[in-house]
Amino acid sequence: MTTTADELMIERRGHARSATRMRANFLIFLGPAIVLTVLFFIVPVLIDIAVSFTDLSRSLRITGFTLEQYEKIFRGDRRLTPVIGLTFIYVFGTLAIFNVTFGLILAIATTSLRNVSGSFFRGVWLLPRMSPSVLYILLWLWAVSPAEAGLVNQVLMQGFGLDAPLDLLTSAPIALIIISNGFIGASMGMIIFTAAIRGIPEHLFHAAAVDGAGTFAQIRFITLPALRWPISFVTIYQTLSLLVSFEYILLLTKGGPFYDTTVYALYVYRRAFESGQYAYGAALALFLIVIGVAVALLGWRFFDMERLLQRPRIEVH
Repeated sequence: MTTTADELMIERRGHARSATRMRANFLIFLGPAIVLTVLFFIVPVLIDIAVSFTDLSRSLRITGFTLEQYEKIFRGDRRLTPVIGLTFIYVFGTLAIFNVTFGLILAIATTSLRNVSGSFFRGVWLLPRMSPSVLYILLWLWAVSPAEAGLVNQVLMQGFGLDAPLDLLTSAPIALIIISNGFIGASMGMIIFTAAIRGIPEHLFHAAAVDGAGTFAQIRFITLPALRWPISFVTIYQTLSLLVSFEYILLLTKGGPFYDTTVYALYVYRRAFESGQYAYGAALALFLIVIGVAVALLGWRFFDMERLLQRPRIEVH
């Protein structure tokens, strides 16, 4: 009887030690991440919500709480609708043409080459992402300069006989912001898709070749189905990234001419920090947060991401 009681006590002590160890591991490994998330994500959102219900402006004085900023969004801001339309064109165009499609083409093309050649070309496409934003945009400003010294104008005038230089910053600003951001986004998709393609068993391609499948058939029936989850992840992640990033647009066109290349995130910045309408900028930013959450949830549901993160059927303890 005493032996049984001692065994139960030892077992309880073991469970208590195990529970203590699990709590300690939780605090050690997840504690810093939770603290950083609260400090840099949760707290700023709460501050943004609070500021959006005030009249904070350049004077940095709050005289009271009001719904004026939200009334201005729904009634008085005539620029907001064109900005939202431009943001949709910018996000969809950059995502569809470059971040997913062109990144996928680069991954398939470079993995079909020898390792050395493929690695070299992937390294070349990574240069824009590794370069400082200012340096990258300076190269673009030189390339699309309206003067005859601009790279594009040199090629068109000397190679194709164009009579006068083009001012692409004025005539095609939306195309410029899509292309300049697309070169950056395509490199990320290329790396993720390349890693996924490398993980496909080679015997599948050999078996398909023996059955008479050509290159395009192998891509359609082997490569693309294996890239479903990477494509889903890149689509959701890059959509959220494009919604909130504007540094390349600010450096390249400054949101102009006028408001022609001012996307929603840049519009929030200009209203808050250029016009001094801090409360109004906070209200606009709150809608950006809501849109981001909605896009993430829709993407999660549309791409059925829950299946990707489902619990494994075999648990190892």
